[in-house]
Amino acid sequence: MDKFEKITGIAAPMPLVNIDTDMIIPKVFLKTIKRSGLGVNLFDEMRFDREGNEIPDFVLNKPQYRDAEVLVAGDNFGCGSSREHAPWAIKDFGIRCVISTSFADIFYNNCFKNGILPIVLPQEQVDVLMQDAEKGANARMTVDLESQEITTSDGQVFPFEVDAFRKHCLINGLDDIGLTMEKSASIDRFESAAQVARPWV
Repeated sequence: MDKFEKITGIAAPMPLVNIDTDMIIPKVFLKTIKRSGLGVNLFDEMRFDREGNEIPDFVLNKPQYRDAEVLVAGDNFGCGSSREHAPWAIKDFGIRCVISTSFADIFYNNCFKNGILPIVLPQEQVDVLMQDAEKGANARMTVDLESQEITTSDGQVFPFEVDAFRKHCLINGLDDIGLTMEKSASIDRFESAAQVARPWV
């Protein structure tokens, strides 16, 4: 998993509330078990018409937001089904941080497991960040996980809370497999001892 320490990039404003996982990645794209390649289908039904043409008014189709690394979203982001493909698609598109007033629990947890930082802030602070994001490509937002601060393009700073263990995992790029591999020496010792004690197994 990619490490997350500090990013400075374009933030895309998406003030819609109740953006569910089917909007993030429609069910037709759930046939793969690969974590890569889904970015082209992120928000597919919102980004493209039935002929596959881009819808110019959709935020991520606008030139200034095509390389967005931060998404400032409306309330209850990631609700709906528990598909892990949703954070896969977000990450594959290039978005590393999603800011909202609230997230669906399963989506929130899946973000941390896939190298995405979900940040919960009060509505009044999200409103300020949304306005900052609306400035376009010239307004770059900084998200610093180490100091737990978001800095707007004009220097306003907003602290945020994050669970210490999840912070450790993101900063060190540790998903569930990575956490297990940190214990590889202990696992090897256990396996060796078990083989001696129970050679018939």
